[in-house]
Amino acid sequence: MSLSNISKPIKNQLSEFSDVFSASMKSKVGLVDLVTKYILKQKGKKIRPLLVLLSSKISGEINERTYRGAVLVELLHTATLVHDDVVDNADKRRGFPSINAIWKNKIAVLMGDYLLSRGLMIAVEGNDFDFLKIMTGTVKRMSEGELLQIQKTRKLDINEETYFKIIADKTASLFETCCEIGARSSSENPGFHIAMRKYGENLGIAFQIKDDILDYEGSAKLFGKPIGGDIKEKKITLPLIHSLAQASKDEAANIKNLIKGGGKKDSVNQVINFVHEKNGIAYAEKIAKDYAGRAKKCLETFPENASKASLSALIDFVIERKQ
Repeated sequence: MSLSNISKPIKNQLSEFSDVFSASMKSKVGLVDLVTKYILKQKGKKIRPLLVLLSSKISGEINERTYRGAVLVELLHTATLVHDDVVDNADKRRGFPSINAIWKNKIAVLMGDYLLSRGLMIAVEGNDFDFLKIMTGTVKRMSEGELLQIQKTRKLDINEETYFKIIADKTASLFETCCEIGARSSSENPGFHIAMRKYGENLGIAFQIKDDILDYEGSAKLFGKPIGGDIKEKKITLPLIHSLAQASKDEAANIKNLIKGGGKKDSVNQVINFVHEKNGIAYAEKIAKDYAGRAKKCLETFPENASKASLSALIDFVIERKQ
């Protein structure tokens, strides 16, 4: 099922969200408006606002607080992408030149700060202090996850336990937040809040594992960034972690030396072939499907309706996608 079909129960609300989101980024400073218009041209999947809206609808009714929550998480997500491109020295984002590639790092960092501050201001103005409490914890986890990955990348010593800690903090924490904020915006039922938070956590982990798989077998044109990018950046993800564990000590050392040597095309291809030979992709796909199953179990708390069907279909979309 496509994202377009998944979003049908909230099609009108998603359109309204887009208008509210665009308005939330406006500034009297010309340069800020210029950069935000450029950001808005880069059409992402909008999975995070979709999650907020569907989580709200499965728990109750979408309302003004739901839109504020969706804008808050999308502003935070956009800010982190802008900052990530500076950290990674990336020159592409969703097939477009990155903000730091066009306006340089100083403006990119300040734009990320602006977007984050706008999100926080919207929550304060709406008295959504429960959202702020959740979101500040999420920002802390995302930052710690990124820093832990940088620390481990330097030594190339990431094991599965560390990998799952990193992706739970870096990626899944924001998925959790989307779902919990959505549920809180329309219901006071703590059972719904917990169920949707756990759904978001498991979905987010499955999403990141799939992302890491696509780095080994995706299409650069579809994926929006070069295949083997994680290898070039010396990021060891689940397919490679499993493959190294299956290799002899000498073979594993050789692969790590190829990664340390930089992003030469031949070296990247050798690492990709090694992962395929050691069934690293198949193993990662199995784990992603396990987390997908856990996410579906979380939905058993809720009665059957269109929003529940869409949230279930979103799980399948996440692990079956090609980009």
